[in-house]
Amino acid sequence: MSRGRRRCRRWVEFLPQATSYHPNIPYNGVTTLLVEELEAIRLVDLLGMSQQEAAARMGISQKSLWNDLKNARFKIADAIINGKAIQIAGGNYILRR
Repeated sequence: MSRGRRRCRRWVEFLPQATSYHPNIPYNGVTTLLVEELEAIRLVDLLGMSQQEAAARMGISQKSLWNDLKNARFKIADAIINGKAIQIAGGNYILRR
């Protein structure tokens, strides 16, 4: 059974040392943030790159970058507002050193 188009690999330059965050209360589930979604957030929101620059750096289209940003921002907001833990894991990426 096919689940849509396969995600192409993204170039990632950063792997976090901390891979999970938990609220200081009993948490209400776990949200998994993919490594490439974290990279999109890092490039655009932390380093201040344009979406065009970040997409080129990751080797993907602007639409793919926009989708990764949208998904990451939703997951982070959901975790903070609803008291969920965040786990950073998985994805389809190539580490660039």
